[in-house]
Amino acid sequence: MKYVVKSAKTIEDAIKEALKELEAKENEVEVEVLEEPSKGLFGLIGAKEAKVKVSLKYNPIETANSFLGKVLDGMGIKAKNNIKIEDNTLLVDVEDISPSDMGILIGKRGNTLDAIQYLLSLAVNKNREEYLKVIIDSEGYREKREQTLINLANKMAEKAKYSKRAVKLEPMNPYERRVIHATLHEIGGVNTYSEGEEPYRRVVIVSK
Repeated sequence: MKYVVKSAKTIEDAIKEALKELEAKENEVEVEVLEEPSKGLFGLIGAKEAKVKVSLKYNPIETANSFLGKVLDGMGIKAKNNIKIEDNTLLVDVEDISPSDMGILIGKRGNTLDAIQYLLSLAVNKNREEYLKVIIDSEGYREKREQTLINLANKMAEKAKYSKRAVKLEPMNPYERRVIHATLHEIGGVNTYSEGEEPYRRVVIVSK
């Protein structure tokens, strides 16, 4: 169990410093007071700070690393996981991976990567009261994919305006459809909507 020991003028301040270092919330830790604060003689001589030991009851980073390690081993993929938490989002970057293994990890249009991300989210949030968003990426794939979708959206919007006919895109996951809708929201001359059932739901672009 990961823990830190912190000292401060008050127990509350010591706990706050520990939570900051652990990147955790109070309901995710156990607190043991090692030393009570004291003012000492005349409020100066022999004064002691509070000392606390704060231990993580549940570490989402360790959970994610363990889960992904088993998944990648099972897929025969050699890689390293760079995991951190920012703004209540667990960010995973799969690094030091060969091009062939990366192709296996990502899958067709990112389907395998999305599936692993979904399963990891279930594992990480199993013992949490507050939901932690999970995003997995590898070698900047998601940013490149988003730019590809933006380019596609603009190209198909022009086609819809020129032909005056509805343009149906290939089936996409919810995230990719949101990218298309958001890209064309401010584009004049076209509207977008989604049709079909998952996993075959697609974006349709129509000329106004």
